[in-house]
Amino acid sequence: MPQPLLSVVVPAYDQQGQLSACLDSVLGQSFGGFEVIVVADRSPECPAGVAQAEGDERVSLLRLNAAVGVGRARNAGAARASGRYLLFLDADHLVSPGAFLSLADRVREVPDADLLLFGHTRLHRGRVWPGAAEAALDRLGEEVFAPTERSELFGVPAQAWDRLISRELWIGERLAFPDGQYEEVSTVHHALLRARRAAVLPRELVQLRRRQTVHPAGSPGSTVFDLFDQYEQSFELLEGLSLATAQEVRPHLFRRMVRHYLFVLDLAGCVSRTERPQFFHRAAEHYRRLQPAGFQRPAGREGVKFSLLAGGSYSAFEVAKLTQIARTAVAGRTGL
Repeated sequence: MPQPLLSVVVPAYDQQGQLSACLDSVLGQSFGGFEVIVVADRSPECPAGVAQAEGDERVSLLRLNAAVGVGRARNAGAARASGRYLLFLDADHLVSPGAFLSLADRVREVPDADLLLFGHTRLHRGRVWPGAAEAALDRLGEEVFAPTERSELFGVPAQAWDRLISRELWIGERLAFPDGQYEEVSTVHHALLRARRAAVLPRELVQLRRRQTVHPAGSPGSTVFDLFDQYEQSFELLEGLSLATAQEVRPHLFRRMVRHYLFVLDLAGCVSRTERPQFFHRAAEHYRRLQPAGFQRPAGREGVKFSLLAGGSYSAFEVAKLTQIARTAVAGRTGL
């Protein structure tokens, strides 16, 4: 059997009953040079059976004998893979019709690419929203580049499912997802830093349909505070770069980190009321310690949030948030 171009790794955590639709969107692709590895551990969120694995030879079901979490499940699937490129999906993703054919065409144009980046959308409350990386991908266009030479890529969300990662890069650089929540962060940054050549396919190929915006499946014992460890690892990776390259990457990575911390603080149900002060102070400590020299805060309301986090006063941060909520409510009632 010839080597498949794509190995699609899908952890089987199916909290919202979407795994079957995800797999159907993959198996319905017009391009057939792929395999699908569904990884199920002993977590209650993983189904007892996967119909597609029984009826389609392109799908294999890898069962793990313990509850290990999404990071190790992905690693196990990658170790089983035989394709030239790895694509990591979750149960709440849909692959657009014709996506794999478009990816195959782009790979033929750039056969030595370590990474192939593409667009995605999010379905939320009945509306489709573009992914946060769209503007950066549009600027890159058709060019082929070393990711460290396009440092703005470190300022966009680190997602594992809007890119192909060559299996050669994965094995050669010993890439792996760590335990804990937000496991994608340091792994995606590691891949960007080690890739020699990357290319873009400026199309939206995957849609995220997550009904809940909190993290779906961390490893046993994981918490929202794992996010700090993941960014700590990402900044440690910069130590292996030249001084000039690190200076280019660091401000973008720092801005992404702060935006991520503020997003988690704003996200209802993500950080419990009792843990919010601790999370805020951990974020403020990272801000002070990791802030690059000469860093320019964003303008407008976002810049105010950056300033409040930099100041380290949780009470001031909460008062500002409540004030903004009140202003928004008043504007809504008055039509302003």
